[in-house]
Amino acid sequence: MLQQTVARLRPMAPAKRFWIITNDDLRPRILRQLPKLPKPQVLAEPAGRNTAPAIGLAAFLLLKADPDGVIGMFPSDHVIADEKGYRDTLQRGIEIASTGENMVVLGIRPTRPETGYGYIEAGAASTANVLRVRRFTEKPDDKTAAEFVAAGNYFWNSGMFLWSARTLANALHEHLPKTALLLEEIAAAFGTRKFAATFRRLYPKCENISVDYAVLEPHSAKGEQGGNMFCLPAAFGWNDLGSWTALHEHHTAKSRPQENNLLVCSGHFVLSAQGNYVHAPGKFVAAVGVSDLVVVETEDALLITTRQRAQDVGKIVKYLDEKKLHKLV
Repeated sequence: MLQQTVARLRPMAPAKRFWIITNDDLRPRILRQLPKLPKPQVLAEPAGRNTAPAIGLAAFLLLKADPDGVIGMFPSDHVIADEKGYRDTLQRGIEIASTGENMVVLGIRPTRPETGYGYIEAGAASTANVLRVRRFTEKPDDKTAAEFVAAGNYFWNSGMFLWSARTLANALHEHLPKTALLLEEIAAAFGTRKFAATFRRLYPKCENISVDYAVLEPHSAKGEQGGNMFCLPAAFGWNDLGSWTALHEHHTAKSRPQENNLLVCSGHFVLSAQGNYVHAPGKFVAAVGVSDLVVVETEDALLITTRQRAQDVGKIVKYLDEKKLHKLV
């Protein structure tokens, strides 16, 4: 999926303008998969620190060479059906982001109350198909998510953003000042022999926080007119495969299995069962009288949840990290 993410963006930028933030385990594999990307621009975090430090580092790195250059943030687990429509939307967003201190987010019209996504409350239209952002709300509870969907002026936060290097750097200095200073020092060392040591020493001191919580929510508190934040409603066949629910939705839309049961197994028996996702390669699966379950078996672990609660898998990962059960992550 990382290769697909880069491939659909390549018509808009040469390989030398791509940066990838990853970890030590994945970096060698990424370099093999994307050999045309400059190796120094595939950075492995010394410690996982979420999206604010990751995209912030990119901003301070670019700030040195091209402060008005527009940065796009693109998660690598998205599926895009209409790639031309996707690039057309991005081009419109780049035009907005390059004019003043503007921040642009691609919004997805929600199809269900989803607690795993952030929401964008859209205000008045700025120009055709461009809405001002009234506020961001990260991952609401079930009741609030249902209210947002019913209201009609909320969009899912796709996690795809556009802003100039200067705009993002300034926002980080305003909303995340300690981390901004660390990232600035790391970026200053890039291209020198001190970079690796500086990166290892300072990056783990950055706050472990998403860019949504760190920048977007507080920045949107400035109000619809004061925040210079814009939402582009996206209609290019988007899905985020970052959860088992989304994976089930994506595959059942394509294959349309009987009773929406997606079963990865060697054989199965199904009776009065609907909407289940079971991943048990090499096993015979019997599903009787159950609905909307997610069951995932690996060699050393078994996950059982529901499609409605699949987003809570992140809490399991946090627990395993706290208990130092890293081999299960």
